[in-house]
This record gives sequence, structure tokens and C-alpha cells, in this order.
Amino acid sequence: MVNPNSPTPLASPRKIRLSIAGFFFISGFGFASWASRIPSIQHQLKLNDAELGAVLFALPMGLILTLPLTGALIGRFSSRIMMLVGAVLLNVILVVLGQVHQSWQLAAVLFCFGAARNQLSISVNAQSIGVQALYEHSILTSFHGIWSVAGFAGAALGALMISANILPAWHFVIVGIALTLLALVLFPNSLPEPATSPTVRSGFVFPDRSLFTFGMMSFTSMAFEGIMYDWSGIYFQKIVHAPQPLIAAGFVVFMVAMTIGRFSGDWLVNRFSKKTVLLFSGTLMTSGLLLACLFPNVVVASLGFIMVGLGSSCVVPLVLSLASQSKLAGTGSVIAAVSTIAYFGFLIVPPIVGFMAESFNLRWSFALVSLLGVMMIWLVSRVPDPS
Repeated sequence: MVNPNSPTPLASPRKIRLSIAGFFFISGFGFASWASRIPSIQHQLKLNDAELGAVLFALPMGLILTLPLTGALIGRFSSRIMMLVGAVLLNVILVVLGQVHQSWQLAAVLFCFGAARNQLSISVNAQSIGVQALYEHSILTSFHGIWSVAGFAGAALGALMISANILPAWHFVIVGIALTLLALVLFPNSLPEPATSPTVRSGFVFPDRSLFTFGMMSFTSMAFEGIMYDWSGIYFQKIVHAPQPLIAAGFVVFMVAMTIGRFSGDWLVNRFSKKTVLLFSGTLMTSGLLLACLFPNVVVASLGFIMVGLGSSCVVPLVLSLASQSKLAGTGSVIAAVSTIAYFGFLIVPPIVGFMAESFNLRWSFALVSLLGVMMIWLVSRVPDPS
């Protein structure tokens, strides 16, 4: 049901919602298109695993280092304008990724790709929070569910392109043109933003105590996501001793559970509250990872990874929604500030797991990381429930 007290937008709330969902699809599909062709790019450039790892590090560096600039640009030009700019840049840079011939070129373009992805991600999240204000019931987590579905679709197209022996250059051109046209079609129905109050800061802001708390909640969720992306397959191989066809099973069930959780999150928020869902999320992440550590067999470890996927699925959108109520700055600036902290969880925790695994073993590394969920539960318990 649409909130009757909301200001009348240029398009209907339903059209605005579909428009922003479309931009989430663009973000997920574009990134998955790149990720699905990493082995092809590695083969083309003749990179060994160490060289590839070093080059891939440029993407998260571009994402994190440009967060202050993103917050400032959104504050100056609005999330609506920067969302379109980010989408177009992401697709243009995706096309360029297919044209690189040397490792240094790949690193430079990946840095720009991370910056463009960051620009689109922050602005589209700001838009989604604005759309949420048009509705009395929660719709926020479904946007992130669209991103997950787009990721599956992008990966599936990548597999099809590989099986058809289509080079990444042509693959990326096709995707880049299609997604750019989609962005241009969707843009007119995106959310027009009201004028920002002169008392609210519009540039990048350093997190105050409350924003730091929200940032650390998201840090925890992103840390769990990061270790699932980087270590779930290795865990199934070295600790679970899964048969070769099932080594990827842990990551697959995690991703499916995360997608289901994102489409279920709004129903849970509407039935309970944001705080209750976040508390349950922290419990699921901790319990799931500990379960996989205590009983490292295929069935139980898969169940544990499903719990981690469900637990981490809705944390970021719900935390950003709570943080956006801050009076410190505009929505885009607040999201950039919280995301600056959150992305460090994705960036630094997986390597730390590797260092701990070298000193102890991967099983005990996972057990120690699971304690981050306890920290999240404690942080959430200290936040007033606005629902």
C-alpha cells in the first residue's frame, strides 16, 4: 500500500520501483558478466595464479578508494543523476575490459571498473531507500534479491558464451550495449529527489559514533560474504573432503540461500521488525559457520553455509535503511560513509582467514571468524528499534 503522505513523484511508485529494480539488475548482470570471464582473460594474458590475484586486487581498491568521491558527487548532483552515470560508465569500462592486452592495462581498467561499480552501487542504494519511503510496507530487500538473480543470469550467459567459443571482447560489447540501452530506458522513471536541507551536509562525511556502529554491522556481514566467496570451495576441498563434483556445492547453496533470503526479507521485516531480523541474521551467521566447523561433512557443512547465506542476505540493505535516518548528512553521503567501513570487511577478512589457516588450519579460522556474528548481535542490541 502506498503511503498517502509521500510527495507525488513524476512517475507512479510502481514505475519508480521497477526502474530502480532494473538498475539493480544492471549492476548485478554487468559484474557477473566480468566475473564469468576471468578464466578466459587469465588465459588470454597468460597470467599465473599469483599474477592474476595481484591484478584482481585493483578492483576492490578502486571501489574503496573512490568512496569519498562518490559521496561528494552524489551530494552535488543527486543519486538519480549519478546512478545513470555509474551505469553507463560501468558498461563502457566493461567493454574496455575485453580489449586489454597486458596485465598493467587490466589492473588500471579494473580499478576504474571498481570505481564505476561503487558509483552505481551507492547511488542505486540511495534511490532504493527513497523508493522505500513511498511505501508503508518493506520492499527494500527485494531490490538486492534482483541483484542476486541478475548475477545468476550474467554467469549463465557467460557460461553460454564460453561454450560457444565467443571471445570476452564480443561478449562484453553485447552486454555493454544492451545494459546501457536498458539504463537509458529506465532512467526517466527513476526517483526525483527533493531539495536537500541547507543544514544537511551533502559531501562525504566521516562516520560519527552511530554511523560507525552501522558500518561495523555491515562490516560483519560483508566479512561473512567474503569468506564464502573466497574460501567456501577450499573448505569443502580440504576440510570437508568433498568429492570433486561437490567441491563447489558449499558456494552454490550459500548463493541460493542468500537469494531466497533477500526475497523473503521484506516479508520478515513486515511481520517482525528490522531489529529482530538483524538479530536473527547475526545468530544465523554465527551458528551456521560454527556448525560447518563442528561437523565438517558435506551435508552438515552445506546446511551451515545455507544458514550463513540466509543470515547475511538482508543485513546490508536493512542497515543502510537504518543509517539513512541519520541527520548528519544526505542519504548518499551516509551510505558512502557506512559502506566505507563495510567494504573493509569484504576486503581484509578473507586474507586474514588465509593467514590464520596457515598458522592453525582453515577449520579453526572459520570458527574464529564466526565470533564476528556475536559482535554484530551485540551492536544490533544497542540500536533502538524504529519499527
